[in-house]
Amino acid sequence: MTYLPPLPSCFPSAVRATAAGRRRNPLSRLAFAARTCALLAAGALPWAAHAQPAWPNAPIRMVVPFAPGAANDAVGRIIAAPLSSALGTPIVVDNRPGAGGNLGAEIAARAPADGFTLFLANVSHATSASMYDKLGYDLLRDFAPVSLLGSGSYFLVTHPSLPVKSFQELIAFARARPGQLNVGSAGAGSYLWIEMLMDLTGTKMAHIVYKGTPQVATAVLGGEIALGAVTTVVASQQVKSGRLRGQVVSSPQRSTMSPDVPTVVEAGHRELEATTWYGLLVPAAAPKEIVNRLHAETVKAMKLPEVRERFENLDIRAIGSSPAEFGTFIRNEVARWARVVKQSGAKPM
Repeated sequence: MTYLPPLPSCFPSAVRATAAGRRRNPLSRLAFAARTCALLAAGALPWAAHAQPAWPNAPIRMVVPFAPGAANDAVGRIIAAPLSSALGTPIVVDNRPGAGGNLGAEIAARAPADGFTLFLANVSHATSASMYDKLGYDLLRDFAPVSLLGSGSYFLVTHPSLPVKSFQELIAFARARPGQLNVGSAGAGSYLWIEMLMDLTGTKMAHIVYKGTPQVATAVLGGEIALGAVTTVVASQQVKSGRLRGQVVSSPQRSTMSPDVPTVVEAGHRELEATTWYGLLVPAAAPKEIVNRLHAETVKAMKLPEVRERFENLDIRAIGSSPAEFGTFIRNEVARWARVVKQSGAKPM
Protein backbone atom coordinates (compact mmCIF):
# COMPACT_ATOMS: atom_id res chain seq x y z
CA MET A 1 0.00 0.00 0.00
CA THR A 2 1.28 3.44 -0.90
CA TYR A 3 2.15 5.47 2.17
CA LEU A 4 0.43 8.81 2.44
CA PRO A 5 1.44 11.09 5.30
CA PRO A 6 -1.33 12.57 7.42
CA LEU A 7 -2.60 16.05 6.62
CA PRO A 8 -0.99 18.88 8.60
CA SER A 9 -2.47 19.68 12.01
CA CYS A 10 -3.65 23.07 10.74
CA PHE A 11 -6.49 21.23 9.01
CA PRO A 12 -9.58 20.79 11.22
CA SER A 13 -9.92 17.31 12.74
CA ALA A 14 -13.04 16.62 10.69
CA VAL A 15 -11.12 17.20 7.48
CA ARG A 16 -8.21 14.98 8.59
CA ALA A 17 -10.62 12.20 9.56
CA THR A 18 -12.42 12.39 6.21
CA ALA A 19 -9.15 12.38 4.35
CA ALA A 20 -7.89 9.36 6.33
CA GLY A 21 -10.84 7.37 5.10
CA ARG A 22 -9.74 8.00 1.52
CA ARG A 23 -6.33 6.33 1.78
CA ARG A 24 -7.41 3.57 -0.55
CA ASN A 25 -7.74 6.11 -3.37
CA PRO A 26 -4.67 8.37 -3.39
CA LEU A 27 -5.87 10.46 -6.34
CA SER A 28 -9.20 11.11 -4.63
CA ARG A 29 -7.44 12.04 -1.41
CA LEU A 30 -5.06 14.44 -3.15
CA ALA A 31 -7.90 16.07 -5.04
CA PHE A 32 -9.84 16.44 -1.81
CA ALA A 33 -6.85 18.02 -0.06
CA ALA A 34 -6.24 20.43 -2.93
CA ARG A 35 -9.89 21.51 -2.99
CA THR A 36 -9.89 21.96 0.78
CA CYS A 37 -6.78 24.14 0.66
CA ALA A 38 -8.37 26.30 -2.04
CA LEU A 39 -11.54 26.73 0.00
CA LEU A 40 -9.56 27.60 3.12
CA ALA A 41 -7.56 30.18 1.20
CA ALA A 42 -10.76 31.71 -0.13
CA GLY A 43 -12.37 31.76 3.32
CA ALA A 44 -15.30 29.73 2.00
CA LEU A 45 -15.41 27.10 4.73
CA PRO A 46 -17.30 27.81 7.95
CA TRP A 47 -14.32 27.27 10.22
CA ALA A 48 -12.20 29.63 8.08
CA ALA A 49 -14.78 32.38 8.53
CA HIS A 50 -14.98 31.75 12.25
CA ALA A 51 -11.24 32.10 12.53
CA GLN A 52 -11.51 35.81 11.67
CA PRO A 53 -12.11 38.08 14.70
CA ALA A 54 -15.52 39.72 14.69
CA TRP A 55 -15.70 43.48 14.09
CA PRO A 56 -15.36 45.56 16.15
CA ASN A 57 -12.78 43.88 18.38
CA ALA A 58 -10.77 47.04 19.16
CA PRO A 59 -11.41 50.72 19.87
CA ILE A 60 -12.68 52.85 16.97
CA ARG A 61 -11.20 56.27 16.19
CA MET A 62 -13.46 59.13 15.11
CA VAL A 63 -11.43 61.81 13.35
CA VAL A 64 -12.97 65.24 14.03
CA PRO A 65 -11.25 67.82 11.80
CA PHE A 66 -11.88 70.79 14.08
CA ALA A 67 -10.80 71.83 17.57
CA PRO A 68 -12.63 70.79 20.76
CA GLY A 69 -15.60 73.05 21.42
CA ALA A 70 -16.50 73.60 17.77
CA ALA A 71 -19.95 72.56 16.54
CA ASN A 72 -18.39 69.73 14.53
CA ASP A 73 -16.70 68.45 17.66
CA ALA A 74 -19.93 68.67 19.67
CA VAL A 75 -21.83 66.65 17.06
CA GLY A 76 -19.10 64.01 17.00
CA ARG A 77 -19.12 63.56 20.76
CA ILE A 78 -22.92 63.42 20.91
CA ILE A 79 -23.11 60.56 18.41
CA ALA A 80 -19.97 58.76 19.63
CA ALA A 81 -21.46 57.84 23.01
CA PRO A 82 -24.53 55.84 21.83
CA LEU A 83 -22.55 54.33 18.94
CA SER A 84 -19.94 53.10 21.39
CA SER A 85 -22.61 51.45 23.54
CA ALA A 86 -24.31 49.84 20.56
CA LEU A 87 -21.07 48.47 19.08
CA GLY A 88 -19.63 47.38 22.41
CA THR A 89 -16.29 49.13 21.95
CA PRO A 90 -14.84 52.55 22.83
CA ILE A 91 -15.04 55.31 20.21
CA VAL A 92 -12.20 57.74 20.73
CA VAL A 93 -12.65 61.28 19.37
CA ASP A 94 -9.42 62.36 17.68
CA ASN A 95 -9.42 66.13 17.07
CA ARG A 96 -7.22 67.02 14.07
CA PRO A 97 -7.85 70.73 13.32
CA GLY A 98 -6.07 72.59 10.56
CA ALA A 99 -6.43 73.90 7.01
CA GLY A 100 -10.15 74.54 7.36
CA GLY A 101 -10.90 70.91 8.22
CA ASN A 102 -8.81 69.48 5.40
CA LEU A 103 -5.94 68.20 7.56
CA GLY A 104 -8.26 65.85 9.45
CA ALA A 105 -9.92 64.77 6.22
CA GLU A 106 -6.57 63.80 4.71
CA ILE A 107 -5.62 61.82 7.82
CA ALA A 108 -8.91 59.93 7.75
CA ALA A 109 -8.72 59.29 3.99
CA ARG A 110 -5.29 57.64 4.40
CA ALA A 111 -6.35 55.44 7.32
CA PRO A 112 -6.83 51.67 6.81
CA ALA A 113 -10.29 50.87 5.45
CA ASP A 114 -11.00 48.34 8.18
CA GLY A 115 -13.91 49.97 9.97
CA PHE A 116 -11.77 51.31 12.81
CA THR A 117 -11.62 54.89 11.52
CA LEU A 118 -14.67 57.15 11.23
CA PHE A 119 -14.64 60.69 9.86
CA LEU A 120 -17.02 63.49 10.81
CA ALA A 121 -17.40 65.68 7.72
CA ASN A 122 -19.31 68.92 7.32
CA VAL A 123 -20.19 71.44 4.64
CA SER A 124 -16.65 72.86 4.57
CA HIS A 125 -15.39 69.65 2.97
CA ALA A 126 -17.87 70.04 0.12
CA THR A 127 -16.74 73.64 -0.44
CA SER A 128 -13.03 72.73 -0.22
CA ALA A 129 -13.37 70.44 -3.22
CA SER A 130 -13.48 73.50 -5.48
CA MET A 131 -11.89 76.24 -3.34
CA TYR A 132 -8.49 74.51 -3.11
CA ASP A 133 -6.37 73.78 -6.16
CA LYS A 134 -4.68 70.83 -4.43
CA LEU A 135 -5.97 68.65 -1.62
CA GLY A 136 -4.48 65.52 -0.11
CA TYR A 137 -7.81 63.73 -0.48
CA ASP A 138 -10.87 63.55 -2.70
CA LEU A 139 -14.17 63.73 -0.81
CA LEU A 140 -16.08 61.74 -3.41
CA ARG A 141 -13.39 59.18 -4.20
CA ASP A 142 -11.71 58.51 -0.85
CA PHE A 143 -14.71 58.13 1.45
CA ALA A 144 -17.80 55.95 1.72
CA PRO A 145 -20.90 57.65 3.17
CA VAL A 146 -22.53 56.21 6.29
CA SER A 147 -25.20 58.74 7.23
CA LEU A 148 -26.09 62.42 7.20
CA LEU A 149 -26.42 63.21 10.89
CA GLY A 150 -28.00 66.64 10.95
CA SER A 151 -28.20 70.13 9.51
CA GLY A 152 -28.34 73.68 10.78
CA SER A 153 -28.68 77.10 9.17
CA TYR A 154 -26.92 80.37 8.57
CA PHE A 155 -28.53 83.20 10.51
CA LEU A 156 -28.34 86.66 8.93
CA VAL A 157 -28.45 89.41 11.55
CA THR A 158 -28.19 93.20 11.33
CA HIS A 159 -27.43 95.99 13.76
CA PRO A 160 -30.65 97.63 15.03
CA SER A 161 -29.48 101.03 13.76
CA LEU A 162 -29.73 99.80 10.18
CA PRO A 163 -33.10 101.14 8.94
CA VAL A 164 -34.45 97.83 7.64
CA LYS A 165 -37.01 95.56 9.24
CA SER A 166 -37.20 92.76 6.69
CA PHE A 167 -34.93 90.88 4.33
CA GLN A 168 -36.63 92.51 1.34
CA GLU A 169 -35.90 95.97 2.80
CA LEU A 170 -32.31 94.93 3.49
CA ILE A 171 -31.72 93.86 -0.10
CA ALA A 172 -33.23 97.09 -1.45
CA PHE A 173 -31.11 99.15 0.99
CA ALA A 174 -27.91 97.33 -0.03
CA ARG A 175 -28.65 97.62 -3.78
CA ALA A 176 -29.00 101.36 -3.41
CA ARG A 177 -25.60 101.59 -1.66
CA PRO A 178 -23.17 99.33 -3.56
CA GLY A 179 -19.97 98.71 -1.61
CA GLN A 180 -21.04 100.85 1.35
CA LEU A 181 -22.15 98.09 3.74
CA ASN A 182 -19.77 95.74 5.55
CA VAL A 183 -20.88 92.12 5.94
CA GLY A 184 -19.13 89.48 8.01
CA SER A 185 -18.84 85.70 7.93
CA ALA A 186 -16.72 82.92 9.42
CA GLY A 187 -15.94 79.53 7.92
CA ALA A 188 -16.11 78.36 4.33
CA GLY A 189 -19.83 77.60 4.39
CA SER A 190 -21.08 80.96 5.63
CA TYR A 191 -18.44 82.77 3.54
CA LEU A 192 -19.73 81.19 0.32
CA TRP A 193 -23.34 81.68 1.39
CA ILE A 194 -22.75 85.44 1.69
CA GLU A 195 -20.99 85.41 -1.69
CA MET A 196 -23.98 83.57 -3.17
CA LEU A 197 -26.38 86.00 -1.50
CA MET A 198 -24.66 88.99 -3.07
CA ASP A 199 -24.51 87.35 -6.49
CA LEU A 200 -28.13 86.22 -6.59
CA THR A 201 -29.62 89.39 -5.11
CA GLY A 202 -27.53 91.81 -7.16
CA THR A 203 -25.95 93.44 -4.12
CA LYS A 204 -22.34 94.39 -3.49
CA MET A 205 -20.95 94.63 0.04
CA ALA A 206 -17.50 94.66 1.60
CA HIS A 207 -17.07 91.08 2.80
CA ILE A 208 -14.97 90.65 5.96
CA VAL A 209 -13.97 87.19 7.19
CA TYR A 210 -13.64 86.53 10.93
CA LYS A 211 -12.13 83.67 12.90
CA GLY A 212 -15.48 82.43 14.22
CA THR A 213 -19.18 83.28 14.38
CA PRO A 214 -18.92 84.74 17.92
CA GLN A 215 -16.50 87.32 16.52
CA VAL A 216 -18.96 88.11 13.70
CA ALA A 217 -21.77 88.64 16.21
CA THR A 218 -19.54 90.87 18.33
CA ALA A 219 -18.61 92.93 15.27
CA VAL A 220 -22.29 93.50 14.41
CA LEU A 221 -23.12 94.34 18.04
CA GLY A 222 -20.31 96.90 18.13
CA GLY A 223 -21.30 98.49 14.84
CA GLU A 224 -18.05 97.42 13.17
CA ILE A 225 -20.11 95.79 10.40
CA ALA A 226 -23.73 96.32 9.42
CA LEU A 227 -24.70 92.66 9.10
CA GLY A 228 -23.27 89.17 9.40
CA ALA A 229 -23.88 85.46 8.98
CA VAL A 230 -23.80 83.71 12.35
CA THR A 231 -25.55 80.77 14.03
CA THR A 232 -28.72 80.88 16.08
CA VAL A 233 -26.83 79.40 19.03
CA VAL A 234 -24.52 82.42 19.00
CA ALA A 235 -27.05 85.17 18.30
CA SER A 236 -30.56 84.06 19.34
CA GLN A 237 -30.36 85.68 22.79
CA GLN A 238 -29.19 89.01 21.35
CA VAL A 239 -32.03 88.88 18.84
CA LYS A 240 -34.55 88.23 21.63
CA SER A 241 -33.17 91.13 23.65
CA GLY A 242 -33.28 93.47 20.64
CA ARG A 243 -29.52 94.02 20.52
CA LEU A 244 -29.48 92.37 17.10
CA ARG A 245 -32.18 92.04 14.45
CA GLY A 246 -32.71 88.64 12.83
CA GLN A 247 -33.44 88.93 9.12
CA VAL A 248 -33.59 85.36 7.75
CA VAL A 249 -32.38 81.81 8.36
CA SER A 250 -31.06 79.85 5.39
CA SER A 251 -32.61 76.47 6.26
CA PRO A 252 -35.92 75.11 4.90
CA GLN A 253 -37.43 75.25 8.40
CA ARG A 254 -37.54 78.05 10.92
CA SER A 255 -35.16 77.87 13.86
CA THR A 256 -36.51 76.54 17.13
CA MET A 257 -34.31 79.10 18.90
CA SER A 258 -35.55 82.08 16.86
CA PRO A 259 -38.97 80.97 15.58
CA ASP A 260 -40.06 84.50 14.70
CA VAL A 261 -37.35 84.89 12.05
CA PRO A 262 -38.52 83.84 8.56
CA THR A 263 -36.68 81.45 6.25
CA VAL A 264 -35.17 82.62 2.96
CA VAL A 265 -37.99 80.77 1.19
CA GLU A 266 -40.61 82.72 3.15
CA ALA A 267 -38.71 85.89 2.32
CA GLY A 268 -39.07 85.13 -1.39
CA HIS A 269 -35.54 83.86 -2.08
CA ARG A 270 -35.67 80.07 -2.37
CA GLU A 271 -32.39 80.13 -4.33
CA LEU A 272 -30.57 81.12 -1.10
CA GLU A 273 -31.66 78.02 0.80
CA ALA A 274 -28.60 76.29 2.28
CA THR A 275 -27.60 74.32 5.35
CA THR A 276 -24.54 73.75 7.44
CA TRP A 277 -24.48 69.97 7.78
CA TYR A 278 -22.64 67.15 9.55
CA GLY A 279 -22.20 63.56 8.39
CA LEU A 280 -20.37 60.32 9.10
CA LEU A 281 -17.96 58.80 6.58
CA VAL A 282 -15.43 55.95 6.49
CA PRO A 283 -12.46 55.30 4.18
CA ALA A 284 -13.78 54.28 0.75
CA ALA A 285 -12.75 50.60 0.73
CA ALA A 286 -14.35 49.73 4.07
CA PRO A 287 -16.29 46.42 3.89
CA LYS A 288 -19.92 46.91 2.96
CA GLU A 289 -21.14 44.86 5.91
CA ILE A 290 -19.31 47.20 8.29
CA VAL A 291 -20.75 50.29 6.58
CA ASN A 292 -24.23 48.76 6.85
CA ARG A 293 -23.76 47.97 10.53
CA LEU A 294 -22.48 51.48 11.24
CA HIS A 295 -25.42 52.96 9.36
CA ALA A 296 -27.98 50.85 11.22
CA GLU A 297 -26.56 51.75 14.63
CA THR A 298 -26.21 55.42 13.70
CA VAL A 299 -29.84 55.68 12.62
CA LYS A 300 -30.91 54.04 15.89
CA ALA A 301 -28.78 56.50 17.84
CA MET A 302 -30.26 59.47 15.98
CA LYS A 303 -33.72 58.43 17.16
CA LEU A 304 -32.79 58.45 20.86
CA PRO A 305 -34.56 61.27 22.74
CA GLU A 306 -31.38 62.35 24.52
CA VAL A 307 -29.48 62.60 21.21
CA ARG A 308 -32.26 64.59 19.54
CA GLU A 309 -32.46 66.91 22.54
CA ARG A 310 -28.73 67.62 22.46
CA PHE A 311 -28.93 68.31 18.73
CA GLU A 312 -31.83 70.70 19.34
CA ASN A 313 -29.73 72.55 21.91
CA LEU A 314 -27.30 73.25 19.06
CA ASP A 315 -30.22 74.15 16.77
CA ILE A 316 -29.32 71.21 14.54
CA ARG A 317 -32.08 69.12 12.97
CA ALA A 318 -31.40 65.42 13.52
CA ILE A 319 -31.65 63.42 10.29
CA GLY A 320 -30.08 59.96 9.89
CA SER A 321 -30.11 59.15 6.15
CA SER A 322 -29.13 56.04 4.21
CA PRO A 323 -25.59 55.76 2.76
CA ALA A 324 -27.01 56.14 -0.76
CA GLU A 325 -29.00 59.26 0.19
CA PHE A 326 -25.99 60.79 1.88
CA GLY A 327 -23.79 60.00 -1.12
CA THR A 328 -26.20 61.79 -3.45
CA PHE A 329 -26.41 64.71 -1.03
CA ILE A 330 -22.62 65.10 -0.93
CA ARG A 331 -22.31 65.02 -4.73
CA ASN A 332 -24.99 67.70 -5.04
CA GLU A 333 -23.29 69.86 -2.41
CA VAL A 334 -19.89 69.59 -4.11
CA ALA A 335 -21.43 70.57 -7.46
CA ARG A 336 -23.50 73.41 -6.01
CA TRP A 337 -20.66 75.10 -4.12
CA ALA A 338 -18.33 74.63 -7.08
CA ARG A 339 -20.66 76.87 -9.09
CA VAL A 340 -20.59 79.50 -6.33
CA VAL A 341 -16.79 79.37 -6.12
CA LYS A 342 -16.51 79.79 -9.89
CA GLN A 343 -18.92 82.72 -9.99
CA SER A 344 -17.46 84.51 -6.97
CA GLY A 345 -13.78 83.69 -7.52
CA ALA A 346 -13.57 82.71 -3.83
CA LYS A 347 -10.18 81.60 -2.52
CA PRO A 348 -9.19 79.75 0.68
CA MET A 349 -9.43 82.00 3.70
